This record gives sequence, C-alpha cells and structure tokens, in this order.
Amino acid sequence: MGDAGGPEGTTGPIGGTGATGGPAGGTDGSGKTAGAGGAGSGPLRCLVTGASGYIGGRLVPQLLAAGHRVRCLARTPGKLRDHPWAPDAEVVQGDVTDAGSVADAMRGVDVAYYLVHALGTGSSFEETDRRAARVFAQEAAAAGVRRVVYLGGLTPQGVPEEELSPHLRSRAEVGRILLDGAVPAAVLRAAVIIGSGSASFEMLRYLTERLPVMVTPSWVHTRIQPIGVRDVLRYLVGCALLPEDVNRTFDIGGPDIITYREMMRRYAAVAGLRHRVIVPVPVLTPRLSSHWVGIVTPVPASIARPLTESLRHEVVCHEHDIGRYVPDAPGQPLPFDEALALALRRVRDADVATRWSSASVPGAPSDPLPTDPDWAGGSLYEDERRLTVDAPQASLWRVIEGIGGDNGWYSFPLAWAVRGWLDRFVGGVGLRRGRRDAERLRAGDSLDFWRVEEIESGRLLRLRAEMRLPGLAWLEMYAETDGDGRTRYRQRALFHPRGLFGHAYWWSVSPFHAIVFGGMARNITQAAAKGLSAHTGDVPAERIREPQGGGSAHR
Repeated sequence: MGDAGGPEGTTGPIGGTGATGGPAGGTDGSGKTAGAGGAGSGPLRCLVTGASGYIGGRLVPQLLAAGHRVRCLARTPGKLRDHPWAPDAEVVQGDVTDAGSVADAMRGVDVAYYLVHALGTGSSFEETDRRAARVFAQEAAAAGVRRVVYLGGLTPQGVPEEELSPHLRSRAEVGRILLDGAVPAAVLRAAVIIGSGSASFEMLRYLTERLPVMVTPSWVHTRIQPIGVRDVLRYLVGCALLPEDVNRTFDIGGPDIITYREMMRRYAAVAGLRHRVIVPVPVLTPRLSSHWVGIVTPVPASIARPLTESLRHEVVCHEHDIGRYVPDAPGQPLPFDEALALALRRVRDADVATRWSSASVPGAPSDPLPTDPDWAGGSLYEDERRLTVDAPQASLWRVIEGIGGDNGWYSFPLAWAVRGWLDRFVGGVGLRRGRRDAERLRAGDSLDFWRVEEIESGRLLRLRAEMRLPGLAWLEMYAETDGDGRTRYRQRALFHPRGLFGHAYWWSVSPFHAIVFGGMARNITQAAAKGLSAHTGDVPAERIREPQGGGSAHR
C-alpha cells in the first residue's frame, strides 16, 4: 500500500465518498461505537497511517502540536527516522493489509487516521484498497477506537460511479467501507490540494513555468475548488474532537471556484511570469494528457493520469458543514492566490516538509543493500572509486549531501538526462523528481530516480535506484579519513542483476563507467576542494507577488 498524498494520494481530486449526513452530521442510528469526545476532551492517542507520504508526514507534527500523542504505522519505519518530529512520535512496523500488525498498532488508540491507498499497484489495486479498508475498519472496532478519519477526494454530483476513473471510484468505495464500519468515521473530501511539494501544485507549477504557450486538453475548462494544504491539515486535526454521533462525509475546499485554465493564469501572475497563452483542444484524452504532463513536469504519467482523469468532471463542494465543528477564523480557508504564494515561498526557502514523491513509488524495488557478496547465490557487480580530497571532510560531505536535483550529478549531464528520458519512456519516474531540500537529505527522501536508503551525517549517503532496471542498483558515497589523516572520497555503484538480461545490461554499460562514475568522483572532489555546496531554492523572492491583502568488478 502507498501513502495518501504520495505519490498522488490526496494531492489531487481522488476518491472517497459516502452518504452525506444531515446538516448537523447526525448518527445513522446503527449502534456505532462511541466517537472521540468534543471540545472538552483531553489529549488523545492518534494512529497515523501513511506518515511517510505527503499529507501524513505533515499531519503528525500538527497533531503533536495540538497536544495529542501519535503512533505511526509504517512498512519501513527507517523512512521516518530523520523527520524532525520522529523523537516525539511512536513508530511501529506493519502494513494496513495485514490484520495482525494493524491490530497491534490500534491498541490503546482513540483516533485512527487512514491516509493510504494502492494507487498504481496494478490491475488489482481496487481489491487491495477494499481489503485494506475492511481490515482497518474491523480492527478499529475490535480495539475500541473511538473515531476513524479518512482523507479522500471530492466526487462530482450527478455522475454515475461507473463513469468515474478507477482510482476515484476506489477512493469512493474506501470512504463507504469506513462509514459502514462500527466506529464513527469522518470522511473529508478534497479536490486539488495546493501546497509546496504536492503533486497537483508541481503539475500546475511546471506546466505554467515551462510553457508560455500551451495547447491543452478540454478539461482546463472544468471548474475546481482547490484548497490549501494548511487548511486540510487544520480540518484533519479538528476531526479528532468531533462529537461521537458524527458519521458522515465533509466536503472541504477553499473560497475560490475556478477553472484549471484560470489556475494556470493566476499562478503566472503570482510567480511574476508573463501572460500565458492557453489553447484548449478536444483531442487530448486523459491518457494522452498524462503523457503530456509526464514530459513537461516531474510528475510521471502513472501519477498524472489519475489527476487528469479526475479533472474531467466538475469538483466543487456542495456544503461546508465542517465549519460547524472546526470553525474558520477570518481569512480561512486560505484564498487560492495566497496558498500559491505561500507554496512558492516554501520552495524558494527550501522549506518543503514533504513532497508528492515522499512515499515509495509503486513497483519500485525496496530491497536493502545486500551485505553478503553472494547474496542468495546471485551476483553483485561493483564499481568502486577512491580519491584523496584536498579539503576538510565537512566540505566533502556538503557536496555529497547536496547532490542531485538542480545541483546535478557532477558528470556527463547528457548521459544522465538521456537515462532519465529512457526511464520515463518505459513508465519509470525519470530524473526530474528533484529534491525535497536543496542542501539537506533524510532517510526515505526521493532524489531524482534514486531514494535515500541510508544516511549517516558526515560520512555515508546510500541511494537505491527506483528507475526501471533489469535488477537492483545502489550508489554509495563516503566522506572518510585515510590512514594518513587525509580526507578521502569513496564511491561504490552496485548492481544485482535479474536474469540473463540483467548481466547483459551491466556489461553493456560498464564501458561508460569510467566516464560517468569516474568523472563523477573527480568532479565531486574538485567541488569540495573549491568549497562549493548546494544552492537554495529555484524561485527568486522578487518574482513572487504577494496577493493583495497578504573501476568495475564482479564479486
């Protein structure tokens, strides 16, 4: 299962529905377990699934700030190790499709947040979603949990469910399963979520910045009600204290109802760009649109497709009952232009807490680096380079930790670009996911077509490849001190081939290693000697216009 908000998750108009209750959100009289208390309740113990994803990773610190205790259920707890909030939260290992691990995680929990989905995991993803939601609802009831909170997507009124996209339809079904469970549920339904690092924001940002003249699909005329991520988080936190008789959906959105075309024009104005020419054409289907988005933006087609499919229908809120339970202060929810300006400033200041790519890519390898040279009887190819550096170890580490994204890979840029394009062509993530932060990395971060598997500050950066390969690959970079006390850079590229094609792949590319990996090692050491390091944000402050009012071996 993936995490909501990453890769697509709740960063776009995806699923979740159910019968909207009466104006006051009353009970259905089915004898559900008592929900979390109202405003007089003390600190609660909250379970958050999907904490390595875009929304979950931001929700945890908000819950902690509200005085609640937080437990995170994660398949790979190590991905959460370096988050600033990690010392204050409990992390347990498990998967939402495994009843045993969910039952263990639910013990003593008052409020359980369901922020995961099976997006992109093949033709059976709907059944995976269905099974996971049922497990979650059943184990919540068995553990005496008092409330379930789910963030889904806004579904259009009057559109038969069979006409919805498969992913939107699945999100709707998950919402119904949770509402039909024995524990009172709050199903929040959002359209496009605007925040630094969200898939929807990145898609909007890159389309607008890179294309002054755009030939666009007809869905750019679809009306949308976007919402800022800070308002989404505020509503999610507030749902922990809903009255016990509330079991219903809530539509959540910002104050602006606009078309996607207008969103692009307003982005250009806020970002200080020239007027964009937008020419809609009717021939671009959602499938073709997703490939077009995949070419222009860092968001791969596999993630862009559910986003574009959901934009075929109008996604506008039909009630704002959530405001009765989680009151809006003046200026809330945040207007669209203000949400854009805030997101751009976060990007510029390299202050992006989570990104759409924070969660694992469906189908990407997740095997840890093998320590046995004859791993399971297989082969492990290795290219290792060692160079002495005329610089302090700290200077070398700054260059290592700043690698990738806009800072590049320090060798043969064309070769890296071509490899990225080839990966996109075969359905991979490509090279343009970039970095969450221009200078700092943490375990679990995506880094172009790699993911940070391990980081030991000042010493080791280990990356695991998420590109399409006939095998598994890692890249290690070390800042060390040799026996004479001199700074040394050590670099290892490792590849575990899968089948005969995997072996052929390694030997076909090994002649280029001296150029790519050798050049990379030399240039990294030279950059360290010159005192170079990563630069910060790529959006100049003056452009953001505030809205009015605010050597190869085989072993």
